[in-house]
Amino acid sequence: MIELRPFAKLGGADHGWLRAKHHFSFANYHDPARMGWGRLLVWNDDSIAPGTGFPAHPHRDMEIITYVRKGAITHEDNLGNKGRTEAGDVQIMSAGSGIRHSEYNLEAAETQIFQIWIAPEQAGETPRWGARPFPKGERAGQFVALASGYEGDGEALPLRAPARVLGATLKAGESATYELGRDRLAYLVPAAGKVEIDGVSVAARDGAAIKNVGTLTVRALEDSELVLVDVA
Repeated sequence: MIELRPFAKLGGADHGWLRAKHHFSFANYHDPARMGWGRLLVWNDDSIAPGTGFPAHPHRDMEIITYVRKGAITHEDNLGNKGRTEAGDVQIMSAGSGIRHSEYNLEAAETQIFQIWIAPEQAGETPRWGARPFPKGERAGQFVALASGYEGDGEALPLRAPARVLGATLKAGESATYELGRDRLAYLVPAAGKVEIDGVSVAARDGAAIKNVGTLTVRALEDSELVLVDVA
C-alpha cells in the first residue's frame, strides 16, 4: 500500500523567518489521521531565512535527524557540541535524558531542511550529537544508510531505534530497490525531482507512506534526490 501525501496538502505555518510544512501532526497542526507512521513521529519541511533560526530550546527522549536540502544549518548545544551541516549532509541528535540546543541559518541565503523525529527504543539514555558529510556520489543509483540503529550499516550515524534513514540520488529512468519487508513501514520524500512507486507518482517534497511492501522499487521520472525512513 502506498498513500500519497502531496506537499500542497500538508499542514504548516508561515512565521515570516520560518516557512514550515508538516507531514504529521506538529505544533499547532493537528490531524488525528496523521499522528506518525510507526516510530516516525515528525517530518518537517522547513525553510529558514538567512540570519535567523531556532534559539536554545530543550528536547528529551527523541532521535532527531536533520537532512539539509539547501544552504547549511549551524547547531550548538549545552554539551559543548557545535557544527555546521551543509546541503546533502546529515546531523543527528539523540536527546536522551535531556539536551538544549539551537539551530541557526548563518548563511547569506535561505536554508531548507527536512527534520525527522523517531521515537527511541529506550528512554533516559545519555544525550549525544553527531554529523557526517555524505557526498551524493556515494548514493548514486542506490539507497545508502545515512543513520541507522543496526550494526553493519557502514559509516551511518548511530540511531537509538530499530530504524534507518536512507538517501539515494537517481538519474531520470534509473531505478533503485530496497528490501523493506512486509512487517515494516517506510516513508519516502523526494528532496528534488519526481519518482514513481508502484504506479504512484511522487513529486518533490510530497510524502509517500508505504506498508505491506516486501521489496520497494523506486523509478526516477526526473533526476531525483530521495530520503527514505524505514521504521517498525
